[in-house]
Amino acid sequence: MKRIYILAAGIFLVNILYAQARAVTNFNKGWKFYLGNDSTASQTNFNDTRWRILNLPHDWSIELPFDEKAPATTQGGALPGGVGWYRKDFTLPSSSKNKNIFIEFDGVYCNSEVWINGHYLGKRANGYISFRYDLTPYLKFGTEKNIVAVKVDNSQQPNSRWYSGSGIYRNVRLVATNPIAVAQWGTFITTEAINEKQAVIQLRTVLNSSLKERDPCFIYTDIYDASGKLIHKDNRQTNDTLLIYDSWLRQYKTINIPAPKLWSVDRPYLYKAVTTVISKGKITDEYSTVFGIRSFYFDREKGFFLNNRSLKIKGVCMHHDLGALGSAFNIAAAKRQLIILKDMGCNAIRTSHNPPAPELLDLCDQMGFLVMEEAFDMWKKKKNKFDYYSDFEAWHKTDLEDMVKRDRNHPSVLMWSIGNEIREQFDSTGIAITKELVSIVKNLDNTRPVTSALTEIDTLKNYIYQARALDVVGWNYNETLYPEFLKKYPGQKFIASETTSAIATRGHYDMSSDSVRIWPEKGQKEFKNGNVDYTVSAYDNAKAYWGSTHEATWKIIKKYDFLSGLFVWTGFDYLGEPTPYPWPARSSYFGILDLAGFPKDIYYMYQSEWISKPVLHLFPHWNWQPGKIVDVWAYYNNADEVELFLNGRSLGIKKKINEGLHVMWRVIYEPGTLKAISRKNGKKVLARAINTTGKPAKIRLVADRQAIHANGNDLSFVTVQIIDDKDNVVPDAGILVDFGITGNGFIAGVDNGLQTSLESFKASRRNAFNGLCLAIVQSNNKAGTIVLKASSRGLKPGSIVIVAK
Repeated sequence: MKRIYILAAGIFLVNILYAQARAVTNFNKGWKFYLGNDSTASQTNFNDTRWRILNLPHDWSIELPFDEKAPATTQGGALPGGVGWYRKDFTLPSSSKNKNIFIEFDGVYCNSEVWINGHYLGKRANGYISFRYDLTPYLKFGTEKNIVAVKVDNSQQPNSRWYSGSGIYRNVRLVATNPIAVAQWGTFITTEAINEKQAVIQLRTVLNSSLKERDPCFIYTDIYDASGKLIHKDNRQTNDTLLIYDSWLRQYKTINIPAPKLWSVDRPYLYKAVTTVISKGKITDEYSTVFGIRSFYFDREKGFFLNNRSLKIKGVCMHHDLGALGSAFNIAAAKRQLIILKDMGCNAIRTSHNPPAPELLDLCDQMGFLVMEEAFDMWKKKKNKFDYYSDFEAWHKTDLEDMVKRDRNHPSVLMWSIGNEIREQFDSTGIAITKELVSIVKNLDNTRPVTSALTEIDTLKNYIYQARALDVVGWNYNETLYPEFLKKYPGQKFIASETTSAIATRGHYDMSSDSVRIWPEKGQKEFKNGNVDYTVSAYDNAKAYWGSTHEATWKIIKKYDFLSGLFVWTGFDYLGEPTPYPWPARSSYFGILDLAGFPKDIYYMYQSEWISKPVLHLFPHWNWQPGKIVDVWAYYNNADEVELFLNGRSLGIKKKINEGLHVMWRVIYEPGTLKAISRKNGKKVLARAINTTGKPAKIRLVADRQAIHANGNDLSFVTVQIIDDKDNVVPDAGILVDFGITGNGFIAGVDNGLQTSLESFKASRRNAFNGLCLAIVQSNNKAGTIVLKASSRGLKPGSIVIVAK
């Protein structure tokens, strides 16, 4: 039976709406930090004058040197953890005495403990979950200072299979409300019916009251469209009186939205609901919820449908680090990643293997990405000595509930995943735990399917599957068995929750390109087959033993309608898990893009398959030894054929054969120009040329954005190109580049995408790798110009002006 999931989703907007109702204050600036442990640092009179002053979000691990002996191991990025303390003092006006005041953390890695004015508030072990504490009973007002102290303990390692980062690495805020107010994550908007004339939505609102007496309340919700026009106003005369009792109240309200505009990946249309709470004739709260209206369902035989239209899910898995910035969340950095993926044709993100920063979901709502949001990487059975398994029994219910309540209103969130490659697959205890976790989710949100990313595809051996509680079966890898899914899993629906695990180094090519390297091979304890410089070929001809090449999996997903889509491992390289190599490799090779965000060649295969605009990508570079036989590939679309020319001579026309996704020529190298022309019905579609380059001559800087906000957080990502005297990027240039910056900004990070580079991400210099490196420029709260200069001995320097305003 087909089940349709319909949702009108919402985001809590961090705004100060009315000072007398609800105030949300950014609490990121002016913290003091100490790397080390001091048990007295929680005390109000502690002397922290020598501590470092910084702004959040902050990841201390990314600032430290790479270390072969780091307890996190190379799987955790070969960076240290440890214990760190944060302290911040603040004052509150006397007028706040009648308010309830909370501190909210979006994520602290990990084992955080919080004090206010010496009073212990609690501990949260999970490093990826959002949480808050009520400060109200312990606060001082007027000129007296309040002291909040946070201890972060990431000393027990290894506790992660990837780079976690350390510290208060997501945003923090203070929230002040009246005694009667909407609860944390207190609205839930669902759509009960949709047609062309109207959408019927239901808004569930939960209020909290800290008052002892029963107070009559009125709740009104007005709806605004994307332009800010009021399209529904609650009738203040007919609303029922509601009575707060036992400190909470829940209201259900049905609202009709005329001529609804549906949220989709191509048109992510968003509405806003403003809920007003009135008691004793006064506004006690105003709470905004941005939402999108859409319907979707999985069909067993026809795949996925969004708003009753078939849509193949073209997704990638993403870990939470932002390359050179580490795990410290930054909206501009996350948005850059999504823009690059959107340009590739990607329409979905899997948050592997944890809840993301809430702002990432905001971006997905705004930009049109579907999201598989994942809760856990392990349950009671550990994968690392000190991972979440020891906290699962005590915390899994609270953590899972908080994830769902926080994020169930996002239109981008497509499904919940309760786990990744959980070891209880192979244990009968997996049945009971699966049923419990699914029940926890469904009690809070029955509008979305629940899945789990499974590796054991034998139904008789997989106890998570045997629980019969999953709405959609998630398969990791095993792509050759996809065509048998309908037969093996009667009545079930499919999603490829994780695929591929192909590996590559940007700009490196091993011949011959049509032989696939399995690095590492199954059962290989010590990998010795690779390249001496720890590179991997970028021809899509290397993979881990459990995975596949990119082309192999996409061919299968593309072929069958019932295969609703896939999530490729991974969109970007990430810190940690440097399969197949040991130290000094310290970041992954799995990404479609490297750690700096530079595309590997496989990016263009997906682009040629996933978008409609014309694509022609020719590679590799054309700097080789004379006489070498070079495999030349081209990815293309919207064309019937590609013709290759070397120094004006045709080397023949190639066409994709059968299910082929690229064309190839074997060419004896000679210096000059390699050119490809794609044609459809005999007419040219695109042309691309690659030149043999001269020696490095100068530096060119290209910014993704030359105008940024002067808010202290915004970023410009500047690509540094080593070019010859004819402006060609030199493909093997590895020279050292020094950076200088003046004006109202600073260098937040540098990178080059090389998985084995042990240079600091926080330095003012970087070696280029295969002709490129990256400088990340951050504003410093002041408007004005920022000038970034890049120089290298013997080269003409480059500079660029970025305006902060």
